[in-house]
Amino acid sequence: MTDGKAAAAAQTDGTARTDGAVQAADQGPLTFRIGMLGALIAPFVFLIGVIAYFVIFAVFDMNALTASGLAGLIIAALFSRKYSRFWDAVISGVSSRPSITLLLILLTVSLMSALITATDVSGGFVWLASTLGVSGGVFIAVIFLMTCAISMSTGSSIGTLFTAFPIFYPAGVLLGADPLLLAGAILSGALFGDSLAPISDSTIVSASTQRYRRKVGTAEIGGVVRARAKFALPAAAVSAILFLVIGSAVSPGTDMSASDIIDATGAGPLPLIMLIPIALLLFTAFWKRDIFLATTVGLLSGTLLALLTGLIDFSDVISANDDGTPGGFLVAGIADIIPLIGLGIVIFGMIGVLQEAGIFDAIVNAASRSAFARTPRGAEVVIGLGALATATVFAGVNGPSMIMFGPVADRIGAAAGLHPYRRANVMEGFTLGLGSVVPIVSSFLLIASLLTQGHEGVPEVAAPAIFLGAFYPLALTLVIAISVITGWGRRFEGEGGAESRTPVAPLS
Repeated sequence: MTDGKAAAAAQTDGTARTDGAVQAADQGPLTFRIGMLGALIAPFVFLIGVIAYFVIFAVFDMNALTASGLAGLIIAALFSRKYSRFWDAVISGVSSRPSITLLLILLTVSLMSALITATDVSGGFVWLASTLGVSGGVFIAVIFLMTCAISMSTGSSIGTLFTAFPIFYPAGVLLGADPLLLAGAILSGALFGDSLAPISDSTIVSASTQRYRRKVGTAEIGGVVRARAKFALPAAAVSAILFLVIGSAVSPGTDMSASDIIDATGAGPLPLIMLIPIALLLFTAFWKRDIFLATTVGLLSGTLLALLTGLIDFSDVISANDDGTPGGFLVAGIADIIPLIGLGIVIFGMIGVLQEAGIFDAIVNAASRSAFARTPRGAEVVIGLGALATATVFAGVNGPSMIMFGPVADRIGAAAGLHPYRRANVMEGFTLGLGSVVPIVSSFLLIASLLTQGHEGVPEVAAPAIFLGAFYPLALTLVIAISVITGWGRRFEGEGGAESRTPVAPLS
């Protein structure tokens, strides 16, 4: 991350370890009174919390998951044969160089996401669609593409959903779009940016968990995005066509004029100027492959441009509210990401426990005993199915699920010689694909359904129904599955970490 440059030096077997991890390992393996199953207590308690809050209580709050995970760690520690050894393992997981780097990146990119939200870029896209006179099925396809652009800009699927639904959904229904497909298009666009944006937590996590074996570092974010585009863009193109064709067939249309829609939403063209700093951010990310530098360029240029154009004033950057609380998009960005940071810390702690207890070794060893899993295609199948299962357990919350499964995918894929880019993209494709929209348990479907409610004169859409209209994650799963089966886009790690089309002799 910044990208590979910020990764820790690797041992001969490729395992990056901090001083804390080495110290923990020197104390011997972590053992429990009930055997290796003790290491699974914390994830099991966490899973109960996920089901309770997301499915039973319908509460979509990262803090609730953090509390569940922390409770799991506290309970699991009581079953450890050496209490202090357990917490040394937790600390080793949290304090690793990749985990600290990831948490810092999430903090940094949250500021850019908050700036985009504060300048109402989504309102600019509503104005554009209304001015172009699109409606019905055409509007659904256009909104999908616009939501893709917004999510690419913010790097947050959840943030995009909460930004786009209040504007696009009621406006789209007013323009005669089919409600189910419109909700599916907004959700699909949000997931597209989450899978491809360089500043997305999903992109960052999928890259940072995949380590090189022939050089120091983890997969560079710019390189992962470049390799991922060949899968994400075809899936998006297929989705756009489906939204256009099916949407045109089932949407009733409308007699409202563009001016009526603009008056109803208060949208205008000026926020579209913020596409300039977004373009600068993306260009810097691909050019320098340094997400810290890219975010700095985007944040500074975006703040200056927003101030000069009057989209925000200085109080929108930093201020104090009447109730004595801090205001401005800088504080808002940090406040939005802190719950995910807390959850990340807890999950990294669980990973440390699983690592020191030998769970990851047991999984990798079991896979290595299978001749199928030792082949490139077999390794990718195992990675894909494992990522899908983990995402389902995490209710489709992709970042944390990849934090948990990433180390397993890293070792299984590396054993088959797969390049870090390839490992990251197979894992992410199944996670952001079907794994994000599994009916009943998907937090994305539940959130999308929730956001269709409360609009006067606009119908609500049930979560299971939205699954049928979420074309992008389904198309992405199909594209990645075809890639795994046929070997299209498969790359191996060559000398110095270079991409190779053919397998390279294993390290001695």
